[in-house]
Amino acid sequence: MAEVKAFRALRFTPKAGDIGALVCPPYDIISEEERLAYLAGNPCNIIRLELPRTGADPYAEAGAQYRAWLREGILAPDKAPGLYIYEEEFTAGGVRRRVKGIQCRVRLEEFSKGVVLPHEETLSKAKADRFDLMKACGCNFSSIYSLYFDPQNAVRSIADSLSAGAPDQQFSGADGIVHRLWCVYDPAVIARVEALFADKKLYIADGHHRYETALNYRRWLAEQGVQAPGADYVLMTLVNMEHEGLVVFPTHRIVRGLQGYDPAALLEACGRFFDSAPLPGGPAAAQAALDRGYAAGQTVFVLYDGAGCHSLTLRDHGAMQEFGAGHSEPWRKLDVSVLHSLVLERCLGIDKENMANQKNLTYTRDAAQALAAVDSGSANCAFLLNPTRVEQIAAVAAAGDKMPQKSTYFYPKLITGAVMNQLL
Repeated sequence: MAEVKAFRALRFTPKAGDIGALVCPPYDIISEEERLAYLAGNPCNIIRLELPRTGADPYAEAGAQYRAWLREGILAPDKAPGLYIYEEEFTAGGVRRRVKGIQCRVRLEEFSKGVVLPHEETLSKAKADRFDLMKACGCNFSSIYSLYFDPQNAVRSIADSLSAGAPDQQFSGADGIVHRLWCVYDPAVIARVEALFADKKLYIADGHHRYETALNYRRWLAEQGVQAPGADYVLMTLVNMEHEGLVVFPTHRIVRGLQGYDPAALLEACGRFFDSAPLPGGPAAAQAALDRGYAAGQTVFVLYDGAGCHSLTLRDHGAMQEFGAGHSEPWRKLDVSVLHSLVLERCLGIDKENMANQKNLTYTRDAAQALAAVDSGSANCAFLLNPTRVEQIAAVAAAGDKMPQKSTYFYPKLITGAVMNQLL
């Protein structure tokens, strides 16, 4: 099963400045304006390496900068192998929450081994970008987010005891999220934690592209004849699947560029599978309809076509037996699978390749942004969804299936740059 290891984490030294000005969110949620703002705050911000945009070859520039920071002592590995307890404190749904995990190295395993399990399809463009960066730098600057089952809370009890005192690092972002880090170097404690994961599977929550890239990078090094034991591992943050602080947001769908789009015809076509009802009252009514459906365990979407909102409630999951053929039962019960199979493919004619290439389909976590895209005329319509339940994510992964891309959005994202993992 999962092989978890302590490691000498690469971290910023005091020479670089305050840690709060050196870290950033994951690369894939940062705009160009935000990227420049992070660099203005501190030119050593990890964004310079994680999301390179300058020079004729940005990846080579990142690699050169990375090696320069190592020479200059901006970055340095810890003196002893450790595990790192990482906590985020945040507000979601008006409630203040905390979620805590363990940052470590995890041995790379092919998905076919059933040790590390994906739950979501990936996009080729993102993997190519991460691969080029990894070849240039040979380092994990950001962590993969994975979940595990621990019904006896054996791991959590240790993590909680190790983080009972003041953290080794604490900083806050402009978004109000508080980040805390405790460094654990005691070999006996490390051995206990490593042993507790020996019978566990890991379920990737966020970072599918980076995990697949790590597998590709290991294969590439072997092809080059390079011996790099560190490349057999990848940086992960491991969180209990049943942690009360876990929050998953939905990712809404925006449909654009469809020729001959007809709102009335779409509603009529959806009538084959769904009961529809108008939702006067705007976004508040739309959210209320989604909340009711979620509480009742129903599959409900909200369609916005510019003229108004309509709820779409699936009458019978039996339709997915036919149109979800080839997939597992957990996959067929997912709201996002129903939307893609019955509405986007059957009613709008957007096939899987089109979705993967984002030709007529784009994604957003912000419902207001989805509605605004329709109001501006840049989109035909938008579909608002409920979040996927954590237990559904585990069930799909355990069945060896994968959700459609952009099915989940774990919040908050893990910070990038506090703990890094050298591969070479």
